[in-house]
Amino acid sequence: MLVALTGIGLSAAAGLNAYIPFLLVALLARFTDLVALPSGLAWMESWWAIGIGALLLLADVVLDKVPAVDTVNDAIQTFIRPATGGIVFAATSAAEQLEGSSWFQENPWLPIAAGVAVAGLVHAGKAAARPVVNAGTGGLGAPVVSTLEDGASIGLSLIAVFLPVLVLLVVALAVWALVVARRRWRRRRPPRTRQDGPLAGT
Repeated sequence: MLVALTGIGLSAAAGLNAYIPFLLVALLARFTDLVALPSGLAWMESWWAIGIGALLLLADVVLDKVPAVDTVNDAIQTFIRPATGGIVFAATSAAEQLEGSSWFQENPWLPIAAGVAVAGLVHAGKAAARPVVNAGTGGLGAPVVSTLEDGASIGLSLIAVFLPVLVLLVVALAVWALVVARRRWRRRRPPRTRQDGPLAGT
């Protein structure tokens, strides 16, 4: 159960920023015993994978804070973030095998599918919200929201690894915050003007 919560948390974090949970898992696998990577994903802890991940993280952090460019970046990340979600979920599910459970061993595709689904949903919400934020703030909200998303990805990744029991609470709070923000945005939208068609007498 805890391993599943870890996978869910890391996948959700990947939906916000693909490279933060990837690097966390890779570094923990390389320098600690907290994460034991399966043989098929042992490449994650190699220096070249960590180095490329760090460069991509730097690029993503910068591009995601530029209005309009962030939308293009989100379009590119449509494939990367869900894929990374599947990878980090599968990587951390290896701990379940060490605990003696055969559930993931009998269904090796489930962690990948679950990670892709969770990260994909979070990414879809992020990508849909960003143009609205840019339009509503004249682009000034992009760096602020992006910084908050990066911080949320870091925090959620750390919670997923070290305090996985809190993952469900954090995800529930995030969903609640999104619902509240959406309702407030709808209330602030100006009412649509009624269009009655051609003027009489024309």
